[in-house]
Amino acid sequence: MRGRRAGVRTGIRAGLRTGAIGCVLLLAGCAGTENARSAKHEPLTVAKAPTQLPVPRGNGSEVADDYNGDGHRDLVLGDLVKGPDDAHGDDAGIGVVYGSARGLVPGARQLLTPARQAARTKGQLPAVFDPEASCDLDGDGFTDLVVSTDPPYDGQGMPPVPLQLLFGSPAGLTGRAVALSIPAQARFGNDWPDQPVCGDFDGDGAEDLVVHASDARLSYLRGPFTRKGAPRAAGAPLTSPGNAPTGPATDVNLDGYDDLLVRTAEGTGDADGAGSALVLGGPAGPTRTGPTLPTAVDVTVGRFGKGRALDAAIGSLDGTSLRYDLPQGTARGGVATPGSVLDTGDLDGDGLSELVVGGAELRVLRGRTTGLSTAGTVTVPPPGRGTARVLTVADFTGDRRADLVVRSHEGETKDTVAVYAGSEAGLVATEPVVSFSTSEFLGMRS
Repeated sequence: MRGRRAGVRTGIRAGLRTGAIGCVLLLAGCAGTENARSAKHEPLTVAKAPTQLPVPRGNGSEVADDYNGDGHRDLVLGDLVKGPDDAHGDDAGIGVVYGSARGLVPGARQLLTPARQAARTKGQLPAVFDPEASCDLDGDGFTDLVVSTDPPYDGQGMPPVPLQLLFGSPAGLTGRAVALSIPAQARFGNDWPDQPVCGDFDGDGAEDLVVHASDARLSYLRGPFTRKGAPRAAGAPLTSPGNAPTGPATDVNLDGYDDLLVRTAEGTGDADGAGSALVLGGPAGPTRTGPTLPTAVDVTVGRFGKGRALDAAIGSLDGTSLRYDLPQGTARGGVATPGSVLDTGDLDGDGLSELVVGGAELRVLRGRTTGLSTAGTVTVPPPGRGTARVLTVADFTGDRRADLVVRSHEGETKDTVAVYAGSEAGLVATEPVVSFSTSEFLGMRS
């Protein structure tokens, strides 16, 4: 993957300038017990979580998902618990937990709400405010966030663009969003322009956006983007094998251009699954349709073995099949573990990807030079009661080993977010190194 981006699902991944700042980030003081606890990776539980701390100020970086540009990856949370009195009320907003040299710091958090951050459409603020994709759209060294909203629409003609851009800054995502501008020549049909995916599809070093148009067409918007939300250029919509572009974009054939996975049929995430195909990037953007992949509930791309290119894990309720050396790919074996939800990341830092398989249980399968193996599979205990799902697999400590972030929730009022640390031996810890509840954002809504 090129550039500084992630799928927010995402979610695609330097230390602090002084020791004093690091202590301020972790606690209000700098006690020796805190240093000992961090060195042993003792979990930071909800009860021990620090009170709200200032967001560290950065100068810009090349780290993915670094909204304040301080060189440390941050975490965006699209699902927040609600208070007991508003469990069925308005959108709770978007939570941001900022990072440090030691990983995520629950106290350094920020709440983004439509009232404070959204742009108005025809004088009206949106009620919906959901994170969709992240990358440095204007190239200033601060990651930006693409947000989906619900602008007013009378049902006549093309709907308005529901996507807005929140630009990163030294203080994080603090400003008012701007509406994404999609030139008329890049629109097609009367579908909502949505499902944004970041990527450097033309290989010029600037982040681009692809969004769904309609009728198997994609709008391709070339970066960099202006602070008014306009792309550098946009041509006629591109013909696509399907209507649902899926991020994060990845350079699957290692030719220097990011490639795009597009679902070719309705049913993404359903038990019956959906087909998908690769759209390959090039000097003109994502214009070359690659091979179609089998019908699946979920598909993820990683480097599961020492091949010539990246590989695909194709998940279904019957098991997970593997296709090595994309784009054409060689179907070779598979694993019996059902793949209802798939994620990938290099948890042990050996240059190969592990496969994280979600479902009734959360399992981690290790990548090896000969390919993905079930030998040594690790089962990760959920951090709390209720439904558990992976939020992201990414490096939050800068040690070049990805960490696993999982959220468990009971309804809309209770949850636990936990970070399980990667290590040289892979994911071996049974306890998270950081644990907190998104209920910490409830007091920030006023």
